[in-house]
Amino acid sequence: MPILHIHLNLTKASFEKIYRAEQDARIKERMLLVLNVAYQGMVAAHVARDLHRNRTWACVWLKRYGKEGIEGLQNKPKIGRPPELSDETIYKIKTMLKESNSGWTTKQVEELIVKMSGKHYHHIHTCRILRRWGFKQKVPRKVHVNTASAEEKNDFKKRPVRYLWVSRYKRKALQQYL
Repeated sequence: MPILHIHLNLTKASFEKIYRAEQDARIKERMLLVLNVAYQGMVAAHVARDLHRNRTWACVWLKRYGKEGIEGLQNKPKIGRPPELSDETIYKIKTMLKESNSGWTTKQVEELIVKMSGKHYHHIHTCRILRRWGFKQKVPRKVHVNTASAEEKNDFKKRPVRYLWVSRYKRKALQQYL
């Protein structure tokens, strides 16, 4: 592993203070790597192993810290295709969806997006968009329309078998109980 020369812009105490204040777990993990390697003199490969990472990961983040300082440990924005819906349109659609108490089907949301923005999305992509916006899919419970009444359910229940001792002559009188 090549030797990395890291210029320390911050003191150990100030770096630890920034480390404790950090909320993002990934950035905190990177800061822990730098803290152990640059400020405590540990070997990068050993620190990476302790963090359940590989040596390449450690080298990448140590190089970025060496070039860019503490800002180099932050996540860089992802590049990609910009969303077709504007932030204003997204806000309007989300508020309409949140105000509804009865819920929406995917088809209804698709139609709402078309109505508000003129953009057509596949129903699967509409589901992805809804999940990204924080909505969860609810599956309705089955409703049994033809359920039996309480009396019918009670009549259907099993009853303990009762053996009646009768004489041969009174059998006809007890036919109604059998």
